[in-house]
Amino acid sequence: MSMVTPEALRSAEHFVSRDARLIDRHRFAYHFRAGSDGPIRSALDSYRNVDGGFGNGLEPDLRGHGSQPAAVVLALRYLDELGSIPGDIVDGIGRYLTSITRESGGVPPVLPSARHTEAAPWWRERSDFGGALDPTAALVGLMHRHRICTAWRDRATAFCWTRIAALSWTTPDEAIAVCTFLQHVPDRRRAGQEFDRLSPAIRAVIETDPDVHGQVHRPLDLADHPDHIARRLFTDEEIAADLDGLLQRRREDGGWDITWDSWARSARNEWRGLLTVRHLKTLCAYGRLSADVPAVRSG
Repeated sequence: MSMVTPEALRSAEHFVSRDARLIDRHRFAYHFRAGSDGPIRSALDSYRNVDGGFGNGLEPDLRGHGSQPAAVVLALRYLDELGSIPGDIVDGIGRYLTSITRESGGVPPVLPSARHTEAAPWWRERSDFGGALDPTAALVGLMHRHRICTAWRDRATAFCWTRIAALSWTTPDEAIAVCTFLQHVPDRRRAGQEFDRLSPAIRAVIETDPDVHGQVHRPLDLADHPDHIARRLFTDEEIAADLDGLLQRRREDGGWDITWDSWARSARNEWRGLLTVRHLKTLCAYGRLSADVPAVRSG
């Protein structure tokens, strides 16, 4: 069974130190070198705006200063890794999301302002700015996970239930958001029923063949932890094959690369640092760090 050796972890650390942005260097130190969470929180604060949202390139493909919902999702995922979300950030996010919520009760991944900033073509050319499950379901799921009670969350929860009930097919990114919601929403009976109903559609957009390459989403992109609700969609053999494939896709420089077309060198490098820490966390969660690797955080 392929494992992350001490040498591989050191190689990843060298890559992160050379090429990743500061926040992901601090994330590596926190998860794999017993670092403090303070530097991560300080770095994250530099991406925060006065409207309570996040922007300034936190989502590497959205490089404008203004806040964007997709960046707020990433901010919450970073904070989720640390185990707590400060009240002032909660208040700011609630204020920001309320200000951009559509009549449906959801938010779009990006606002029309993305057209006029440095951003990836798929964001600049977007024409649908209505409420969407991606990112609303991810935002709501993370809020429920941390028991963040806001009027926005309750309205958006109703939006998610309505949209999920109407789903008959999905996309990989939407599936990730929906699973985040179903993992953490308090109504466990309803969540289980909807997950069971949607399981065939979700599995259909995930590539389980490790020999298929390119811009695909794999089991571990969805079920990044053994306790994830989506883990049951895949056999032990499929997960093991994906873990082996993930290890094999590590580059010679120690990091992992993106699987989609790069539109800007800076964005690609920033994604690579983010993904390298993310993939190492996943490998750690599934027990793929060798026994002689120093103790790391598994959360």
